[in-house]
Amino acid sequence: MISLKGRDFISLKDFSKDEIDYILELAFHIKKRHKAGGDNPVLSNRVLAMIFKKASTRTRIAFEVGMYQLGGSSVFLSPHETQIGRGEPIEDTARVLSGYVDAILIRTFDQQEVEDLAKHASVPVINGLTDLYHPTQIVADMMTIIEEKGTLKGINLTYIGDGNNVAHSLLIAGAIMGMNVTIATPECYGVKQEIRELAESLKSNPETILRYVNCPFEGAEDADVLYTDVWASMGQEEEAEGRRTAFSGFQLNEKVLELAKSDAIVMHCLPAYKGQEISADVFEKFADVIFSESENRLHAHKGIMAAVIM
Repeated sequence: MISLKGRDFISLKDFSKDEIDYILELAFHIKKRHKAGGDNPVLSNRVLAMIFKKASTRTRIAFEVGMYQLGGSSVFLSPHETQIGRGEPIEDTARVLSGYVDAILIRTFDQQEVEDLAKHASVPVINGLTDLYHPTQIVADMMTIIEEKGTLKGINLTYIGDGNNVAHSLLIAGAIMGMNVTIATPECYGVKQEIRELAESLKSNPETILRYVNCPFEGAEDADVLYTDVWASMGQEEEAEGRRTAFSGFQLNEKVLELAKSDAIVMHCLPAYKGQEISADVFEKFADVIFSESENRLHAHKGIMAAVIM
C-alpha cells in the first residue's frame, strides 16, 4: 500500500507514476465525496502554514478552503507582516514553524528557497509555485484531462507560450505519466535544457514523445489538449512589452485550434489575458473546461494535503 505521509511535495520529479496515481485517486475520491455533500474531516485539528511571497488567487483560496473542508485550519504568513520579510533565515523559519504546524505551503520565486525550507523543516513542505515549477497546478490539470479524455496515457498535449514553470511541470508530468508533450515557444523563450534532460530521464515509457518546436501551428497538429499561460509571469512585469512583441504569433486562437483534433480541448491555468496568449472566442468556447480546471485546484490540493499529512 502506498503511503506518502511526511513526504515533501516540491516537484513531481520526486514521485513515481504509482505515487502520482495515488494522489490523483485520492483527489478524485475527495472531490466525489464533496460533490455528494460529505466532506471527510481527515485533517481534523491539523494546521497548514502558508508563506506567500508571490500574489495568489487560486492557490491561496484552494488551500485555505481545502484545509477547512478537510477539518483543519490554515495560517497565512505575508512577508510584510512577519519576520520572514525582515530577513529571518529560511532555516530558522522552517524550524520555528515545524514546532507549530503540521505542514508548510510556500509560494515564492526561488526554487532553492523551497528546497532549503524542506531541508530544515520536520513537517511536509508543499511547493505552491516557484519560477521553476508549479506542481500543484499540474495535479489539477491531470485531473481535468482524465475527466475530459478518460486517461493520461498516450494523450497528445501541446503547450503554447513561454517555457516557464508550468511548461516545466507539464513536461515532467508527461514523462512520468505517459503523455506526449509538445512545447511550442519562441526561440529565445524555450524550456531550460536541464529540464529537457530531466524529463527524458523520467520517462516511464520510452515511447513517450517530448518535443520542442518554435511554431504554434506545427505544435498544434494532432493535439488532444491545447494549453497556454500568460506571456509574462509574476516578476517579469518589466519585460511585458517586449514579450508581447516576441509572442505575437503564439496566440492560441481558432487558426491554431483548427489544426488540433476535432475533439481537442483547451486549457489555461489562469489568470488569462484574452487577446494576448488566448483569443477571447477560444477562451469562451472552452470556458467550462478552463473553469473546471480551476475548480480542480481545490480538489487536487486537498488530495496532496491528505496524502502527505494524514
